[in-house]
Amino acid sequence: MIFEHEIPEGSKLYFGKAAKRKREIEKIASDVLYKNGFEEIATPLFSYHQHHSVYNERELIRINDVENHNISLRADSTIDVVRIIDKRLGRNTMHKKWFYIQPVYRYPSLEQYQVGAEFIGESDLTSVLSRTVEIFDGLKMKPLLQISNINIPKKISHLLDIPLDDFRHIRIEKFLSMGIEWLERLVYLHNPDQIDDVIDVVPAEIREELLKMKELSQALSYKNSVLAPLYYAKMLYYDELYFRMIEGNEVYARGGRYKNEEVTSVGFAIYTDTLIEAQEKQKGTE
Repeated sequence: MIFEHEIPEGSKLYFGKAAKRKREIEKIASDVLYKNGFEEIATPLFSYHQHHSVYNERELIRINDVENHNISLRADSTIDVVRIIDKRLGRNTMHKKWFYIQPVYRYPSLEQYQVGAEFIGESDLTSVLSRTVEIFDGLKMKPLLQISNINIPKKISHLLDIPLDDFRHIRIEKFLSMGIEWLERLVYLHNPDQIDDVIDVVPAEIREELLKMKELSQALSYKNSVLAPLYYAKMLYYDELYFRMIEGNEVYARGGRYKNEEVTSVGFAIYTDTLIEAQEKQKGTE
């Protein structure tokens, strides 16, 4: 029996103080983004192209349109924003910096509110990572910044014939058991200064990707940060530099560099629901 007051598991209900916190987060984020030249976009709830955005298509909530074509509830905003700006609005705007405040949906009934931004045609990740840090400054939060490079696991996988699943599931013991000095040193690499110590022992193709991580870290000057060169994201489109803002086991934000139909862009998403829960816990301990 389903009671009249019940909502599906995974759905969100905000009221009173929680709803106020949600609006405050969204306002701080939108003020930062407007100030830095971003414009807002609200994309359709339904999409034909979500299979290009999620790692596991079984997470999509699917229905059919009037001509029986397969469509999905929006499970990710990034590629839809780039596609709509490039393909549908390209003749009406030359603007490349966009943000959105909207939920995404995953099977069976998971609803997640996000604030996200995309800088289309830009390859410098600091252009959006700096905005992410600025938003968290406005929220008076200093989560840990984890900087990674998706190319490193991909290239190691090719060099050493290691399945990418080992990186997805962070099988550190397997990497250490291989007895490869440079791989072991990458496991323990957390500080930008350590890159100088390993740069001469890693293969040349890995060296280039490590230097990109070091440059990003130094350009930002965010003290509460670590490097995670072997981390691999479970997203289809990120292809190089990548970051997460985390606190304990919670991910507050993530973003990176990606390519869609040969257009290189950078972007991020902040997870509003997780921030609200964190603020509620913080208020409860004060």
